[in-house]
Amino acid sequence: MKNHQLPQLPYKLSALAPYISEKTMEYHYGKHLQTYLTNLNSLIVNTPFVDSSLEEIVKRADGAIFNNAAQAWNHIFFFESLGHKPQEAPTGVLLEAIELSFGSFGSMKEQMSKAAVSQFGSGWAWLVVKGNELEIVTTSNAATPMREGRTPVLCIDVWEHAYYLDYQNRRADFIAAVWQVVDWKKIEDRYSIAIMGR
Repeated sequence: MKNHQLPQLPYKLSALAPYISEKTMEYHYGKHLQTYLTNLNSLIVNTPFVDSSLEEIVKRADGAIFNNAAQAWNHIFFFESLGHKPQEAPTGVLLEAIELSFGSFGSMKEQMSKAAVSQFGSGWAWLVVKGNELEIVTTSNAATPMREGRTPVLCIDVWEHAYYLDYQNRRADFIAAVWQVVDWKKIEDRYSIAIMGR
């Protein structure tokens, strides 16, 4: 049986402060993500998913197994998008794709921030690869663009538990803070892999 575990992050839980506090990371990464993984490990016993990777489960499962697997995958993807002293802006082919799709890096950030703020209830805002371009989509609850054949390169978590300890109901302030800790080198790597795989 495959045991899905918390990934080791490339930064300390305190490293994203003051934008995302250590306390938020302790709860968001250490408790919420751990709960999804613990639930998933229990749910897949005696199912066809017992030896499947997290991504395989997300693509094929439904019901409670999908919800916990997708929430785990989405959270890991979000946390791994961030970094301590990150590369502050995209370069190279990713920057070219952003400028082609949105006009400028600043315009992309503005559009994605608006999408994230406007997402009703719990969910996610995503930057995804579509053909030779990029687009911004939102999903509710545990839903992920992977199920729609899109390849995500960045996401922003807008579940309330992602920001309430630091920002209370000020979702827009949290989103503005996230941009300060996005590691664009990581996003560039994801984009390169996505376009090579087409």
